[in-house]
Amino acid sequence: MISVRDLSKSFDVQGGRVHALEGVSFEVRPGEIFGLLGPNGAGKSTCLRILSTVLQPTGGSASVAGYDVLRDPAEVRRSIGFLSNNTGLYDRMSAWELVEYFGRLHGLEGSALNRRMTEVFETLRMTDFRDSLCSRMSTGQRQKVSIARALVHDPPALIFDEPTAGLDVLVARAVLKTVADLRDAGKCIIFSTHIMREVEKLCDRVAVIHRGRILDQGPLPELAARHDEPDTEELFFKLIEEEEARFAPPPTAAPSEAATGPRPLAA
Repeated sequence: MISVRDLSKSFDVQGGRVHALEGVSFEVRPGEIFGLLGPNGAGKSTCLRILSTVLQPTGGSASVAGYDVLRDPAEVRRSIGFLSNNTGLYDRMSAWELVEYFGRLHGLEGSALNRRMTEVFETLRMTDFRDSLCSRMSTGQRQKVSIARALVHDPPALIFDEPTAGLDVLVARAVLKTVADLRDAGKCIIFSTHIMREVEKLCDRVAVIHRGRILDQGPLPELAARHDEPDTEELFFKLIEEEEARFAPPPTAAPSEAATGPRPLAA
C-alpha cells in the first residue's frame, strides 16, 4: 500500500548541502501500523512530507496505493489522510463546516458527503460539538476535528505524525483507540511518535531512523532479539548511540614526552 525505495532528500543551505534522507526503504501493508521512530532532526518529517506530496524527493521513489508521489500527486492526496500534532484549523468555522469543506475538496458532494460525515462524527463521538466554532474548542476536541478532516474522504492510507503530543491522558487514549480501530478496519497506517509506550501498544512493525538513514526495522520482538535488548526504549537508545559512534571523531592521543620534551618539575 505504501512503498518507499531508496528515498533521498537533500537541501541546499548556507555553507553546503544537507542530506535529510539517504537511501530510505520500507513498505507498509493494509491492516498494519508501521512505527517510524527517531529523534528530532532524524528525517521522519521529511519522509512523511514526501509521502504526502508536500516535498519532492531528490532521489529514489515512493508510492501510495500504487500511485507515484511524483507522477500522480493528485491521486496520492486522494489516497492519504495526514494528521500531525500542529495541524491548523479555521477558527471561524464549526467542526461540521470544516470537515464538510475538506470533504468537498476531495470531491464528495450531497447525500454521499452527508452520510460520510455523519458516520465519522458518530465514530469519533463529535456529534455534541459539531456546531461549535473551532476557536471555542478544547485541545482534545480540536484534535478530533483534525482526525475527522483526515478521514472524511475514507482514504486507504493514513499518516499520524505525533498525534498525541500535548494531549491529556484521556484524550490521548481516545486517539490511540481510534488509530487501532482504523488498523482493524484495514487501513494502512504510518505512526510517528516519541512515546515508546504507544509504540509497544500499537505498532506491528517499526523502523528506527537517524541522520536520514534507517538503522533497523521489523517487529519489536525480532528487533529485541537481534540486538539483545528487550526494553523498547533502551533498544532505541542503543541503535542511536551506535550510529552516533560511527560519526564521532577518533580520540586524540596525548602528546608523548619525546615530542614535547620533559615536563618541568614542580617547584
